[in-house]
Amino acid sequence: MSITNLFGFSAPVDIQVAFNGEEERKMVEVKVDKDRREKFPLYFDGETVAGKIQIRVKDGKKLEHNGIRVEFVGNIELFYDRGNHYEFSSLQQDLAVPGELRASSTLDFEFKNVEKMYESYHGINVKLRYFIRVTILRRLADVVKERDIWVYSYVMPTESANSSIKMEVGIEDCLHIEFEYNRSKYHLKDVIVGKIYFLLVRIKIKHMELSIIRRETTGAAPNQYNESETITKFEIMDGAPVRGETIPIRLFLGGFELTPTFREVNKKFSTRYYLNLVLVDEEHRRYFKQQEITIFRRRVDDGLEPGDDEADS
Repeated sequence: MSITNLFGFSAPVDIQVAFNGEEERKMVEVKVDKDRREKFPLYFDGETVAGKIQIRVKDGKKLEHNGIRVEFVGNIELFYDRGNHYEFSSLQQDLAVPGELRASSTLDFEFKNVEKMYESYHGINVKLRYFIRVTILRRLADVVKERDIWVYSYVMPTESANSSIKMEVGIEDCLHIEFEYNRSKYHLKDVIVGKIYFLLVRIKIKHMELSIIRRETTGAAPNQYNESETITKFEIMDGAPVRGETIPIRLFLGGFELTPTFREVNKKFSTRYYLNLVLVDEEHRRYFKQQEITIFRRRVDDGLEPGDDEADS
């Protein structure tokens, strides 16, 4: 992120933040806006965040300041409420007492065993960020530099059972189908296996499609916003089915940019996933049924040793 000051002028210093062991650390590439992607160093809950801050005064001038501090911040930014950032984690260290900077200076920082209770997230209407913020305190305008890290969280689904999903849907005397998915909870590299069984077909079905929908909910009533996006959609049947026909489903999740399911994160937002089954008849009428699924992250999928809670998943 760029260096800024209170009035938006070009800062009189250049600040660089480097993390210890950054060259060996895994980087996560993230879509930060519609047309731009960035890479962030990956950290986990309980890991120490340490590094060096390089400060260079421009044009050989001196810079008077009222102190230099560094913070480790975890916050949630809601796009409809841009003036308020909700900090759920904040640690601070003072690096320098008031004085003058005349040349390049390097300062060390270390935040030991930092709790990172949530996973990083960039959504449609919300961001959950962790970052280092360096502030040079000045009389007229502070100089601020931020640099983000990315955090993965390995929270297994709390419900013990992971039974199959089996439902019957239909229109009286016209259409009656039964669909079944092998589980209700899937890890990010999993395969959804299922089948659709036609018990009664008295309307002319043209085709059938299955999609994964991500639904993001931010805020709380009455200021609650819901945004849905289709992660993938594919046709699983083309042509009219007959009674007794079974359509198999096999959907590999590893090829999509998914996150785990998030529920009521800091009471600010949720992100849920749904399987959406749609049938379209020859008159272009659409019949659909949604079913929520839970998605979770496993250590082994990120090249780490599985934890005790994942041994049997």
